[in-house]
Parts: sequence; C-alpha cells; structure tokens
Amino acid sequence: MSAAPARLNLATAALLLVPPLVWAGNAVVGRLMHGTVPPSTLNFLRWSLALLILLPLAAWVLRPGSNLWRHWRRFALLGALGVGSYNALQYLALTTSTPLNVTLVAASMPVFMLLIGRVVYGVPVSRRAAFGAALSLCGVAVVLARGSLANLLAVRFVPGDGWILLATVVWACYSWLLVRPPEGGDPPDIKADWAAFLLAQVAMGLVWSGLLASAEWLYLPAGTRIDWGWPLVIALAYLAIFPSVLAYRCWGAGVARVGPTIASFFTNLTPLFAAVMSAALLGESPRLHHGVGFVLIVGGILISSRR
Repeated sequence: MSAAPARLNLATAALLLVPPLVWAGNAVVGRLMHGTVPPSTLNFLRWSLALLILLPLAAWVLRPGSNLWRHWRRFALLGALGVGSYNALQYLALTTSTPLNVTLVAASMPVFMLLIGRVVYGVPVSRRAAFGAALSLCGVAVVLARGSLANLLAVRFVPGDGWILLATVVWACYSWLLVRPPEGGDPPDIKADWAAFLLAQVAMGLVWSGLLASAEWLYLPAGTRIDWGWPLVIALAYLAIFPSVLAYRCWGAGVARVGPTIASFFTNLTPLFAAVMSAALLGESPRLHHGVGFVLIVGGILISSRR
C-alpha cells in the first residue's frame, strides 16, 4: 500500500468525518465512567465486546493456518498501539483531566504525524502541510477559547494531559504503520477484508489490554470494584460499536486513501464536534466561534490535501 497522499474527495472526507464525530462522544463517555470502572479495565471490556461484534464477520482469521499467525508480529504491534495502548492512555488521562483539555492536547496530532513521517519514514514536510497544520490548530484554539482569549488562557494542564500527549504519539505511530507495512506487505486475504484486518488487530491487542488491566488491579486500592449497571452497559455498547468498530474501519479506509498526515487534520474536528454536542444537549444554539473554528480547521485540511 502506498503512503503517498491522494487528492481528497467527498467520499474520503465523509469517511474521515466519522472518527472525530464518535470520538467526541468517546471522550465524554470516558470521563463519565471515571469512578465506575478503572481506565485500563474499561479499555479491555470495550475491545472484548468489539471482538464479539467482529467475530460473525471474520471468524476465519482466528483459525489455525490463517495468515494472522504467519504475520503475528505485525498484528501484535498494531494491536499493542491501536487497541492496547492508545485508548487505555486516553481513559487514564480522563481520570485526572477533562474532555476539554484532552481534545486540546490531542489537537497536536497533525504535528506528530508530520514529524514521525519525516524522521522515521523520510517523508518531506511541505510548506503547504505546515501552514495547513498551523491553520487547523488555530481553528481548534478558537473553538476551545469560545471566542475569548481569556478562556483559552484559563485552561490549566494536569498530569492526565501528559498521558493524552503520549497517546497522541502512539496513535501517530499506529497510523503510519497502517500504510507502511513491512517488506512484502500485509496478507492479501486479510487486508482485502476490513473486518478481518481489524479483528486481527483486536485479537492481538486484547492480549496487551488484558495484561494492562491485570496490572491495574494489582495496584488499585483494596475494595475497588466495577459498578455494574445500565450506565456502564450502555457506555460499553457505545464504545464498542462506534469509537471502536465503526471509527477504526473509517479511519483505516481514509488513511489508506490519503495517507496519515492528511487524515490527522480531521482529528481536529473532535473538539468542534464536542462543543456542538454540548451545546445541543444544553439546548443552546451554535455560536459564531463554532463557525470560525470550522472554517479554519476545514481550511487547514483543504490546504494540506492539495497537491
């Protein structure tokens, strides 16, 4: 698979709009589950349910003799980054940080995509891409500031923001690995089937996620328990279906079409979507700063995606 970005079209843009839309809800749900279930355990439960969803679609990939086992190192690495680490770090960040801070720090994603592409894979950073990244970050700042510089300056960073920064680097590495497979490429039969490709990652990622969850319980205070109930069940259903299966499917397809750098600019729509969702839930109308932020973010995407 080539990592060279192609021209962005409406179909690809629609694919890449889905992940930030559902990830906006993921940050809110992850914060709401603080105190209900430990973060690494939440990640393990989420992906266990996602595995059950994917099994009817591509169970053959787990059978003995499948190409998964011949290429297990490749899928173990993808699973460790995309399934085992990224979401666990995000939920860990949300135990001490807020969705606002998390989306602010995660807005650095395009910068890390450009840096990793340049340093690790030798992909040059064009002035157009750098300007697009700066413009997109300005759009994020406008949304988070809610039209007032004082609001942006009032944001205070906490230890959880360091975890989401690490998660952002992990996700950038994961995205580049999707389009830069080892010599010989990914197994054709698995790569051609999106459910099989995702299931192979989830199966391997659950091993890492399970280890993190087990270690988590060794260090949790005595008496800690999971607060089972309908809120947790509904949250797990949402996390497994939308931010997991649907978002990863759309992200993988979008990255395959235009490359990880252009795709990363769409992640900056997450705080915008989160702000609009919050406004809708509170019965408020969208404000001018939402429109300005949207124009700047989309402008950064369009500038960076042009040849």
